[in-house]
Amino acid sequence: MKISYHGHSVVKVETNGTNIFIDPFITGNGQCDLEADDTKADVILLTHGHNDHVGDTVEMAKRNDALVVAPFELATYLGFQGVNAHPMHIGGKYEFAFGTVKLTQAFHGSAYTEEENQRIVYTGMPAGILFKAEGKTIYHMGDTGLFSDMKLIGEQNDIDLAFVPIGDNFTMGPEDAALASDWIRAKTVVPVHYDTFPQIEQDPEAFIKSLKQAEGRVMKAGDSIDL
Repeated sequence: MKISYHGHSVVKVETNGTNIFIDPFITGNGQCDLEADDTKADVILLTHGHNDHVGDTVEMAKRNDALVVAPFELATYLGFQGVNAHPMHIGGKYEFAFGTVKLTQAFHGSAYTEEENQRIVYTGMPAGILFKAEGKTIYHMGDTGLFSDMKLIGEQNDIDLAFVPIGDNFTMGPEDAALASDWIRAKTVVPVHYDTFPQIEQDPEAFIKSLKQAEGRVMKAGDSIDL
């Protein structure tokens, strides 16, 4: 399994011949090394409905005939736009041919902003994603504040790799993210959701040094890890 990072919260997983994108915010993402029009996606997993996470989902899904997996309200909203969407909700899991997806809690908001209509569309509860394939477990925390049930997630899952937001202002800051990393017991932790906007500028190396248990790794856009 190959996992690559592409700026902000964009993660790509390649497993069993399947290209999976999590939160593909590519166009307008100054941290991203990809071009949406040239990106091959078989599956797209979404944590919540904010524009900087939904990103290029609709265009990518239609062009690639990709399956989109998202919380129910967000999946329904995307389905109205002609996307092949599989709805899920927090606490539920589903075994797909490419791997198992389970949605966890995340404490955040979830709404898509239609700027041309000056309208905000509610897209249900935000989530984190536990993805299991090839005997490995990846935890993409999505956007979230610190919450104590992260301890349960760590106790119930053998997490090999976790993507943890550190940007502060909209999500956990570095201090809370370091505590969360201890609680989830991940073997390797990668900081995400920082430096994309002025409000979330952080020092990822300082965050890595603050970790007490997990091995930390700062990934630049385009870097990959083999599990």
